[in-house]
Amino acid sequence: MQEMPECTVFHKKNVEKVLQEMSDDLTLARMAEIFQCFADPTRLKIINALLLSDLCVCDLTKIMNMTQPAVSHHLKHLRQIHLVKASRSGKSILYSLDDYHVQLLFDVCRSHLNETIDKTEEE
Repeated sequence: MQEMPECTVFHKKNVEKVLQEMSDDLTLARMAEIFQCFADPTRLKIINALLLSDLCVCDLTKIMNMTQPAVSHHLKHLRQIHLVKASRSGKSILYSLDDYHVQLLFDVCRSHLNETIDKTEEE
């Protein structure tokens, strides 16, 4: 194993502040789960669809061009990490985003992407 070079300079106040204010490991692990969901294009497409309307599984199968079991599998995962919720409407179960934070995450990511595309085009 390669030895790490020894640091001769560090900023003690900054290090202490960061160590006090950093999120705990459990919170970071849960955040990683959310970002893993956002790393899956199929789940992102479901989130995108649910940004536009509450939908049942049948609606999503048509939009996604996927089988009902495949869509249900993705919805189950999205529900487990509280990105999507389900509610009964008559005989149907409608899926929607769990809260406005999901839309914020989606919008911030899309905004960042558009900004990086604009920077690339300027170069």
